[in-house]
Amino acid sequence: MPQIIFLPHDELCPDGAVLEGEKGVSVLDVALNNGIGIEHACEKVCACTTCHLLIREGFDSLPEQDEVEEDMLDKAWGLEPDSRLGCQAIIQDEDLVVEIPKYTVNQVSEGH
Repeated sequence: MPQIIFLPHDELCPDGAVLEGEKGVSVLDVALNNGIGIEHACEKVCACTTCHLLIREGFDSLPEQDEVEEDMLDKAWGLEPDSRLGCQAIIQDEDLVVEIPKYTVNQVSEGH
């Protein structure tokens, strides 16, 4: 199984994490199933940007973005060329290195 390496994030995973991800599963689901509380205000239906992630390695192995995801990403804080929505980043055969941005567009965190 591919490894999903989450870089350290001050609040969500201070030490970082190396997780295994099954092909066909979203990066967001791997994180949530392993206690990394990435926000997902729209409940993973590609209707917000709170699960915005930066795929630092392995970006090209992910399925291409569709128009809906591209439109949503245009609203994300800190958009970069390697940005993806965690709910739409479906794991394939390659390892990924993922950075969780410091901020989201949410005014109030869903988990607080």
